[in-house]
This record gives sequence, structure tokens and C-alpha cells, in this order.
Amino acid sequence: MVPLDKLAQITQRFEYLEAKLQSGAAPAEIARISREYSDLKPVAEEVAAYRRALDDLAEAEAMLDDPDMRALAEEEIPRLKARIPEMEQALRIALLPKDAADARPAILEIRPGTGGEEAALFAGDLLKMYQRFAERMGWRFDLLELQESDLGGVKEAVAHIAGEGVFARLKYESGVHRVQRVPETEAGGRIHTSAATVAVLPEAEEVDIDIPATDIRIDTMRSSGAGGQHVNTTDSAVRITHLPTGIVVTSSEKSQHQNRAIAMQVLRARLFEMERERAASERAADRKSQVGSGDRSERIRTYNFPQGRMTDHRINLTLYALPQIMAGDLAEVTDALIAHDQATRLAEIEG
Repeated sequence: MVPLDKLAQITQRFEYLEAKLQSGAAPAEIARISREYSDLKPVAEEVAAYRRALDDLAEAEAMLDDPDMRALAEEEIPRLKARIPEMEQALRIALLPKDAADARPAILEIRPGTGGEEAALFAGDLLKMYQRFAERMGWRFDLLELQESDLGGVKEAVAHIAGEGVFARLKYESGVHRVQRVPETEAGGRIHTSAATVAVLPEAEEVDIDIPATDIRIDTMRSSGAGGQHVNTTDSAVRITHLPTGIVVTSSEKSQHQNRAIAMQVLRARLFEMERERAASERAADRKSQVGSGDRSERIRTYNFPQGRMTDHRINLTLYALPQIMAGDLAEVTDALIAHDQATRLAEIEG
């Protein structure tokens, strides 16, 4: 059973925040209170429903002593006893510590790995898959950087994805994605294995990461791209090097001002994620064994085209629905990863 005193504390905190918002808090406080109120509201509603169910069960058990109400009570009690454990499980999940970045937009980075041109083509397929998934979820998908290969694959793609719960769903996608198929470049019909890397970073705001001007070097250069894309006659492309870490970010859209903003946005996201990983590593030495660890070197998934099969190796999930998944139907996969992560964290807390 979930401790009732803890549930009472949640209810009291929620009612306090509600009263604060209605009384008209200081403008500087409103945003912070509103965020906490919004986060706590679904939990408070779960708590209220659970406590109502407990009260209903107590009332139904008391009705057993009344001959006129006994039949109704005997019908109601099994239903409530079956429902209450489900509500307790939902509450335990709702009470798990939240990742503060879950509600943020995400920066998605895709690059080819081993496999040459076929890896670049697969990277392009992954980009389309995530774009279609974003459309299905009602998210906004903005391509920040795209460098194409000679055959129309992707050398590097960076996108900004905004909407409800973007990072919470996509954070499990970081890692090495492996593909097994007959490449378009293969005349002999042999199945090849190649790979692409995906990184999903929570968007960082300027208040999260302070980057002194002395820590960066900004270079401008001539934009260029396969097939004439982004080619122009001005030095509009921007490359920013973060001197303390050696991180290099480029952006090659048409406007130099826009490129600076995009490159700084991506740099902040990378530095923010580095800080998150450092803090998480200090909290849990076994973090790399967890789903969603963000380890870019970990092979997380295989897409087998001849068999129409996708396997996520972290949770031993295999789905024979590869065409649908590549068309953006990723919900079943992300739901399974979220459920596994929740179950693992619950086991750690309760074990």
C-alpha cells in the first residue's frame, strides 16, 4: 500500500499551490508555481481517486451488516478490491522522481556510422522516421542542419523538436541503430549490415548553461552541400568551437545571424547533456546499464528489412512491423521503453 501520510502531503502541497495561484502571487513567482502546479496536478488527481476508492471500499464493507444493502455491497467489494491495486501501481509510477528535462523540447542529431554510403542512406531513413513520428504526435519538427551525401543520404542532420513530452519520449532513442538489408548500392543482392548513430539532447536555455565569450571560437566559411544545396557566394556558414571541451558545432543555413543562433542552441544542448550525464553518473555508478542512459556507443536496435523485423536489444522487444515503424509508427516502441524504465526504477526503490 502507498503510505497515506505521503499522499496527504501531496494533497496539501497541491492545495497550497492552487491557493497561491488564486491569491495572485508575485509575477516572478507565478511561472515557477504554475510549473509545479501543472506537474503535481495529475498526481493529485490520482491521489484523490485512490482515496475515494479506499473510502468506497470501507463504506461497502460496513454495508455488509445491513441486510437491505448486503447484496449491493457483495457486488461492489470485489470490483473495488480488483481496482485498488491497479490504482496503487499507477500512483507508485506517478510518484517516481521526475527527470526535470522530460518536458523540454529536444535536439535530434543523426549521423552515419559504419557502412559507407549505405549508412548515409539509412541515416536519411531514420531522419524521415522521426519526422513522421513527430507529425503523428502533433509535434513541431524543424530541421536545423542537413548535409547530404552524393546519393541523397545524410552525412549529418540536426533537428529541433518541440511539443508536449518530446524529450520524455525520445530520450531512449540515443545510441547506435543497426540496419540489415540489401543496399541500393549493392548489385549482387547481398545483405549488408551498417549503422547510424542517434543522439537526443534536451534543449538548454541560456539560464541553464552560461557560455563565456572567451570559451568559444567562431569561424565563418563558405556554405556548401551535395547537389548544390546551401551553395552561395557569401561566408554565411558558422562553425563554433567550444575551447574547454573541444566540441565543434556547425550550421550552414543562408543567414549568418541565424547560423550563429542555431549553432549556439545546439552547443548549449550538448553542454547541458554533458552536465546531466556527469551528475547522473555521480548518483548511480550503474547508470550505463539503464535504458535511456544516452550512451552513444551502445547498439540499441536492429532493423532487419528482409524479415520486416525491428529488435530493441535493451528490452528484448521484437516487432514484425518494420514498414509501419519506418513510416513513423513508433508509439509501441517508445511506450515499451518508458514502461521498462518505470518498472526498473520501481524495483530499485522498492527492492
